Order: sequence, then C-alpha cells, then structure tokens
Amino acid sequence: MQYKKKVLKNGMRVMVVPLKDTNTATVLALVEAGSKYETKDKNGISHFLEHMCFKGTTKRPTSLLINAELDGLGAQHNAFTSEEFTGYYAKAEASKLSQIVDVISDMYLDPIFPEADMQKEKGVIIQEISMKEDNPQRLIHSVFKNLVYGDQPAGWTILGPKKNIQKMKREDFVEYRKKHYVAKATTVVVAGKVEASKAFNMIEKAFKNISTDKKHQKLKARDEQKTPRILIKKKDTDQTHLILGFRTFDTYDKRNETLSVMNGVLSGGMSSRLFHKLRDEMGACYYVYSYVDDQTDHGHLAIGTGIEDKRLIEVVGVLLSQCKKLAEELVSPEELRKVKDHMIGGLYLGLETSDALAEFYGFQEVIKRKLKTPEEMKADIEKVKAEDIRKLAREIFKDAGLNLALIGRAKEAQKLKKILTLSSVKN
Repeated sequence: MQYKKKVLKNGMRVMVVPLKDTNTATVLALVEAGSKYETKDKNGISHFLEHMCFKGTTKRPTSLLINAELDGLGAQHNAFTSEEFTGYYAKAEASKLSQIVDVISDMYLDPIFPEADMQKEKGVIIQEISMKEDNPQRLIHSVFKNLVYGDQPAGWTILGPKKNIQKMKREDFVEYRKKHYVAKATTVVVAGKVEASKAFNMIEKAFKNISTDKKHQKLKARDEQKTPRILIKKKDTDQTHLILGFRTFDTYDKRNETLSVMNGVLSGGMSSRLFHKLRDEMGACYYVYSYVDDQTDHGHLAIGTGIEDKRLIEVVGVLLSQCKKLAEELVSPEELRKVKDHMIGGLYLGLETSDALAEFYGFQEVIKRKLKTPEEMKADIEKVKAEDIRKLAREIFKDAGLNLALIGRAKEAQKLKKILTLSSVKN
C-alpha cells in the first residue's frame, strides 16, 4: 500500500494514496487547529468554526447549496474536530473527484460566516453539549481529561462550555481562522481510485489561494502528578461510569508500539483480559475497554466501564490488579501471539475503504510527521516481546500517575481513597 507526498512551494502538504480495488475517492483537508490551540474564553471555537464552514461561501452562499451539491454527487461528507486538528472530507464515486475537491476547497478557503446562521448554530451546538452531558458514557471522558490535566487546554472539552458558545461573535471566527488556517498547517489527502499526478495538480490548483501567514502555535501541556487522584461527578444514574488511567508519554516516544500491544492484552477483543474477567467471570458490566491517548506533548492509558454502584470498590480493585499483573508476570507466548494477530487483522480490516486510508495517512502526517505504512506498523507490532510489556508496565503503573474519574451516585466514594493504590492490591 503505497502513498505519494508533495510539499507545495507555499508549505502546504499534499498526499495521494492510490487504491485499485475501489470505485470511490475521498478528499480530506486537515488543519492543525483544535481545542488545544484555544484560550479559555474561546474554548469551543475550533469545533464551532468547523460547523460554520458548512454555512456558506462566496461561491455557494448557503448551507443548502453546499449540502445539495454534495448530495447530488452521491457523496458522503462531514467534518470533525479533535484536540489537535480539524478535518473536512467528502467521499464519492471516483469520477466525481474534481467536483468534491472544488466543494471541500471552497468551504476550507472561503467561508463567509453568515451572522444569522451563526446565531442559529449556537442553539445547535448547545444542544450537542447537552446531549453529551446527558450521556455519562461519553461525558466520563471529559471528566477524566479534566482530572488528569486540569485547567489548561489539554483538560478542556472540544465542544467548550455553553457560556462561551453563547458569547462568540463573527469576528472571533475570522480572527481564529486567520491564525491557524494557513498553508503550513494544512494537509490535504486524496485517496482511492485516483491517478497521482492528476490529483496533485487538482489540489494545487484548488488551494492556490490559501493563506501563507505564519501559524500560531499551542502552549505545551503541563503534565505533572505526584499522588493518585480521584474526581467524582455526582449524577443520579443506574450505573456508575468510570475511567481509571495512568499517565504515559507523547506520540513520539519509542515505547508506543509496546504500549499499543499492552493495550491489546487488556482489551483486544472479546477474549481479552478485561472483557473475560469483568464480563464473563464476574458478570459485572456490559462494556469494558481500554485505550491509548498519545498526543504531541502528553499521553495516557485508560480503562473504562459501567457497573452497579455497589460493586464499585470490587471492580476498581480488579482493574488495578489487572494492571499490576502485567508488571509482575510475563504475557504467555500464546496470548501474545493472539493479541498481535488481532491487532494486525484489525489494522488491515480498517483500511479497506478510501476514507479510512485518507484518515490513516492524514492523521499520521498531522500528528506524527513521520509516516508508516501498514506493513511497517505490522513489523513494529511483531517486534514487541513479553519482556518489553512487563518492563513498560513497571514504568507506567505507578501511584504517582494513577487517576480515577467517576460519574454516578458513588455512595462508596470515600472508601476509594483508601484502596486507590497499586500497593494495596493483591493478585
């Protein structure tokens, strides 16, 4: 699976990923602008701006014209905002590539931010925030981030607080976009049934008027902790939702491949340790997962689940014991082989479509700046040894980096403070 990359004279990066076995093409424009680039009073503006880019351009003055044109092309289209980047994409039949390039580049380069639409969209985003706050399984991630990183961009939500959304003005979008939507912070990926030379020419022509201003950078995250931390959001729910996690390291750290395999041991499929222990053996939950969040200047490994409140102490103890076990015992050759095969299979299964390929290469370019093919990632997974996992577990599973966030009634919360240490756990 090969890709081609070109850096234009203005500094904008363009990637083309040809895929023979498809009849589709995807265009994805990514910009290094997300919630970690915001100030506290403007937290939420990256996401709000993403919405506003769909509200009209000089060429297509209304959202209806934009959406109707893309619908008429049979395209799937949307946008997303994360902590470190924002993306706009459209996917359609490969023969429609020039048309979707034209629409995406127009939205990206020339949004007009109509005042009336901005006021209406405030209501939409406030309802999006309310929807998240009503869903504890989603909200727990914001509670956890706030616990780990506190009052700094890394600890704020992507959507922002409602009060910020209500106060935002058109000038805020114009100013923020001018600081961040520039050539050197932009990557455009074309993936699918495309000819590389034609795609490069198409993108270079469509984005020829992109700003070449200097990019404003984000503040480096403060990432310090000395003792275990707990944050509880009281809510009258039938379940207690929790995330238990440990600080790790940024996305450039060489230990990330080992961390990924360790995460696979914990929750890679329905035969993984966490699923088997909590659901099959204990009957304590419906869902349980773990994940790695590796950002450009910090990271964490976390475990999430939803349980009966009366089993809170029991389950937290089991989660800690599973982490401690990784630091004390080697993963067996059979289990390690199974985990690696599951990861490699998931890697290839997740890259069968043009939009998945665009994201795969685009996200790496924006965050890591060093691209790896699926084959290279497979080789990295294969290199990880059981001894590497145990060594890393001993490095990261420490009380000084331990955090527990809860949403629910949490009637036994006071008891948690006594047991929230790895030294108190017995396997």
